[in-house]
Amino acid sequence: MKKNGWILILFVFLGMLAGALVADWLKRVPGLDFLTRTVKVHWSPSADLLVLVYNINFSLNVSLLSMVGIAAAIWIYRKM
Repeated sequence: MKKNGWILILFVFLGMLAGALVADWLKRVPGLDFLTRTVKVHWSPSADLLVLVYNINFSLNVSLLSMVGIAAAIWIYRKM
């Protein structure tokens, strides 16, 4: 299988999603709150150019388990 950037982006996205799902499932476990605590990263570029007005909102919630999922996805990609 040929490696390319799109496959890596897909793996990273799926790894982050899997880590976020595990973090959500473990949110109720009292001893693991340091793994499930999220940090919100928010970016919203906007402009009013008289003929064109745009507002774009990007929001990303990152937890430690999401980062573990990303690392695992990159590791799996490199092993392919």
